[in-house]
Amino acid sequence: MRTDIAPGTLPAREHLPVRPGGTPVLDVVIPVYNEEKDLEPCVMRLHSHLARTFPYGFRITVADNASTDRTPQVAAALEASLPGVRAYRLELKGRGRALRAVWAASDAPVLAYMDVDLSTDLNALLPLVAPLISGHSDLAIGSRLARSSRVVRGAKREFISRTYNLILRGSLAARFSDAQCGFKAIRRDVAERLLPMVEDTGWFFDTELLVLAERAGLRIHEVPVDWVDDPDSTVHLVRTAVDDLKGVWRVGRALAVGALPLDRLARPFGDDPRDRGLSGVPGGLTRQLVGFCVVGALSTLFYLLLYSLFRTGAGPQPANAAALLVSAVANTAANRRLTFGVRGRERVMRHQAQGLVVFAIGLALTSGSLAALDAAAGSPSHGTELAVLIVANLAATVLRFLLFRAWVFPDRRGDTLTAPHAPAAAYGDGTNTSTTGTRR
Repeated sequence: MRTDIAPGTLPAREHLPVRPGGTPVLDVVIPVYNEEKDLEPCVMRLHSHLARTFPYGFRITVADNASTDRTPQVAAALEASLPGVRAYRLELKGRGRALRAVWAASDAPVLAYMDVDLSTDLNALLPLVAPLISGHSDLAIGSRLARSSRVVRGAKREFISRTYNLILRGSLAARFSDAQCGFKAIRRDVAERLLPMVEDTGWFFDTELLVLAERAGLRIHEVPVDWVDDPDSTVHLVRTAVDDLKGVWRVGRALAVGALPLDRLARPFGDDPRDRGLSGVPGGLTRQLVGFCVVGALSTLFYLLLYSLFRTGAGPQPANAAALLVSAVANTAANRRLTFGVRGRERVMRHQAQGLVVFAIGLALTSGSLAALDAAAGSPSHGTELAVLIVANLAATVLRFLLFRAWVFPDRRGDTLTAPHAPAAAYGDGTNTSTTGTRR
């Protein structure tokens, strides 16, 4: 598999055509270590299922992880007797190492793997790879934790699996439901970009792959599976759990410090509708609105906190003016950097001065609201004051965004119909190149 391809040049997702010359569309990898007993019935059953149900060409690759029993001889016999079966020998152990090596050497456009015990019902295989063949998704995983999944396994493994996935959600903000199910697939063009970034060579390999894919904005399809635990599994649970936690710490730290070049994968496909210039819709409007709303919500909370603090020692008008002034300076600085993407010190004082003009407008709206409330209610309660101020701030917020966008931070690039968030590197030359063993 080539890994020197320029980053960001992935083609648009399209339905994969039937490959000419007998080249398979799907390559299913079965990583094994000392599985002389289970290997033959596994491959025979999988081959029979694919021959009967899979409408495209396929290959089954047995990836031997330095087995010391008769597994290599069994794999070689299967290769000789069954069409579409290939044996691949590695001299070093590690499931991740085996998957990386076989996927890198494969010419099939869709790459998958499953455990040798076939704990997952094979009827889920076609639903797993169909979204990749059609171009809908980039990766696909089987999930034992989906509501419609039917799973038979012991309480110990169930607890460990769910705890591990909760750790992934809490520490790495993972949104996929089951990182450990040995039933996954990926498009080869996506694997070419992701595999060089994955460091793990063991059980954490596919979790790391999924986390990086999700952080890069790739689409992960989940398939509910029927799954039966293998009581004879040789996986060492404690050692595997420790290794996985070490991997979580390593990946989390790399993401926190920005050590992973995920910008190389951001928006890799040319068919993303967010990359299209739409007539009448200024570029970046949606992104700026979201950023402005987030900053506005935080600054409003900051303003209310300051107002309540200043109100303990001053009247409503001075407290409002002081709170609005401090929060306005912070709001302008946050919107300058986060919402409108302005970096550096150039024009920073001018932007703050213009922000103060916007502040004056907000002060007039909120102060006028307080004056009107005082005239109408005499001595309103503190809660009523806050409610009126919230409504006045909402009105001022809309006007503030319009002034920020059109006056304080105008788009000076000249072409407002080009999506500002799509990095130039995403298309290489600046143009859109779209052409149409069991775990726990």
